Amino acid sequence: MAIIERRTSKHGSLIYRVKVRRRGSPPQTASFAKLSDARKWVQVTEGAALEGRHFKAAEAKRHTLGDLIERYMRDVLPHKRTSTEDSRERILRWWQAQLGHCLLADLTPTRIAEHRDILARGHRTKSPVNYYLKTLSPALTVAVQEWGWLEGSPMRKVTKFKEPRGRVRFLSHEERQRLLAACTISKNKSLYTETL
Repeated sequence: MAIIERRTSKHGSLIYRVKVRRRGSPPQTASFAKLSDARKWVQVTEGAALEGRHFKAAEAKRHTLGDLIERYMRDVLPHKRTSTEDSRERILRWWQAQLGHCLLADLTPTRIAEHRDILARGHRTKSPVNYYLKTLSPALTVAVQEWGWLEGSPMRKVTKFKEPRGRVRFLSHEERQRLLAACTISKNKSLYTETL
């Protein structure tokens, strides 16, 4: 049985909240901007329940986002050593504190978007918010492609904020000379090659 509720979001836009209940399986919920999309989702979801298929895999019901983040930081992040590793770990810990209790089966794009909006209220610019999303996204992708914990990444349906184009700046003659001088004394010989 499906229930479609018409709601108004905080921003004044119309949202259709759908809940599909079927005996023997947990209720499935989703939100849509269009009524036609909500009705299509109901048909697909009810059809999957009738055929015994569920879009929420068994693994997604066994693991939380906290489990995923712990495994990702233990098994994957050490192999991606970069100068931003500390900030990535800090951001993953933030996601773990916010949604770590959430089963992967219940981790919807709507839920992630709600936390994106919470982040946006605390930042004047949108770049840090997008960085939080970009940091969680690879962990979800690994859970889909390598671990089989998810059928698809919910992050694919979360909209990132549009960022302003960066400023194009050219080095002055003095800056260029200092950069080349630093490259010549660097231990990394690929930074400066002798030209013939």
